[in-house]
Amino acid sequence: MSTIATDLRTVSSSNALESPVSAISWPAIVAGAAIAAATSLLLLALGSGLGFASLSPWQGEGPSATTFTVMTAIWFIVVQWISSAFGGYLTGRTRTKWVGVHSHEVTFRDTAHGLATWAVATLATSAIVALGTAAVIGGGAKVAASAAAGVGQAGAAALSNTGANTGANAGAKAGEIGGYEVDALFRSTSATAGATPETRSEVLQILAKGVRDGDVPADDRKYLADLIAAKTGIPQPEAEQRVNSAIEQVKAASVKARELADAARKTAAAAAICTALSMLIGAFIAMVAAALGGRERDLHV
Repeated sequence: MSTIATDLRTVSSSNALESPVSAISWPAIVAGAAIAAATSLLLLALGSGLGFASLSPWQGEGPSATTFTVMTAIWFIVVQWISSAFGGYLTGRTRTKWVGVHSHEVTFRDTAHGLATWAVATLATSAIVALGTAAVIGGGAKVAASAAAGVGQAGAAALSNTGANTGANAGAKAGEIGGYEVDALFRSTSATAGATPETRSEVLQILAKGVRDGDVPADDRKYLADLIAAKTGIPQPEAEQRVNSAIEQVKAASVKARELADAARKTAAAAAICTALSMLIGAFIAMVAAALGGRERDLHV
């Protein structure tokens, strides 16, 4: 019985030593997160100003697109690290002093406070930026979706100024049905020669289908050459040369569009990876800064 009573007194004594207050100091975390978020916005505004100042509309002046992209990425990393350091250190210096707590536990709590500060600041900054750029992001997403869906039709887009004008008003808007390449196919010195809007639309559809499929079949090439020769009065070999030249042009436009889309994909992937790594390092910096700030607070209070 005496042993049981001793154990009960020990448990009661240990429970009495347990602090009723949470080990997390939310006021310090919120204050540090606010400082970190404000520092991020300030540095982002400063970076935007410096970036716009370095750009120039004149050819050959200002940094290249690659240099500007690298400078922007480096600046984002600097912003993440500086703001995390400020916010974490402020959290460590302003948190509640823990009395009777082992030094290892104090270090752990400080680093946890730094991580919490970084997380709150990141969420707050992301929300502010998202609210400020919601319209831009929405428009960019629509453009990206349209580009991804129509990359196979890039050659057709190069042929058409406005593909929406191929309805009942095609006769009145013949110039809008086919682009420069289609006009070049039916170019003639004869005043009476030429193609109707329906013929131009048919040629455009044939070329667009060929680009989507990878190439224009031989039968369609011959049909186009015969049609152009009949409408313009030029010799058959010249008509065939025009067709082949137009097909090569639209195929080159399609390849260029795919290359641009692939380059944009690689750039987006690299930016995402760089951002993730920068955020991880920012979280580590916030934890270390909070530990340093907490140590300074305990030494001077």
